[in-house]
Amino acid sequence: MVQGYFSTKFIAVLKRVQYSEENVKRTTTLTLRLNQREARALNVYCKRFRVRSKSDFMRRTIMQAIIGRFDAEHPTLWEQSEMTLFSHDSKNN
Repeated sequence: MVQGYFSTKFIAVLKRVQYSEENVKRTTTLTLRLNQREARALNVYCKRFRVRSKSDFMRRTIMQAIIGRFDAEHPTLWEQSEMTLFSHDSKNN
């Protein structure tokens, strides 16, 4: 369901909402600490896959995980355990 950075559902919502430049501006700072092995792995990844902006890469990766989780856990009309229309026991025949 997730294609690229955002899911199609999220993109549809974004298209309906009008954003001003002030609302889109990134003003919140987030500090991320890595140990030496993690930092080295990040540097190797960025060099190998030609990532120009680590900040942009980490922001996109984090947001992709968040949006993907939101899409996977969206509320449904019926819970999965209740949907037993075609899956019945042989005893009920």
